Amino acid sequence: MLLLRFMRSRPITVTCLAWLYIAVGAVSTAFHVAQFQAHTPTPSELFWIPFLGLLAVVAGVFLLRGSNWARWLALAWMAFHVALSIFHPLQELVIHSLFLALFAYLLFRPAVRAYFHSGPMGTA
Repeated sequence: MLLLRFMRSRPITVTCLAWLYIAVGAVSTAFHVAQFQAHTPTPSELFWIPFLGLLAVVAGVFLLRGSNWARWLALAWMAFHVALSIFHPLQELVIHSLFLALFAYLLFRPAVRAYFHSGPMGTA
């Protein structure tokens, strides 16, 4: 079983997206928490900002591990940002929507789908 894990090759797009999610989750959380010094955050902000950053990091880590559910978490995280963008300038909505479409394409192409559904890593 362990040998199968190392025999599969992770698609480069999965690796890039996973590290992007990890970086964005960590950096955006640090940025927003640093802004808490400029204003008093609401209890909602104190919970949701770190929680959403953590979700991005978790999605990235488990994409690297080959967990199929992490693809769905990554897309849900991006879809949530599209929904939040409805309340922001139109440009943010368009950009987040384009990212969502691009990430969905990259994470659900046939070769990537095969990677996530093959062997013990895809079921973890």
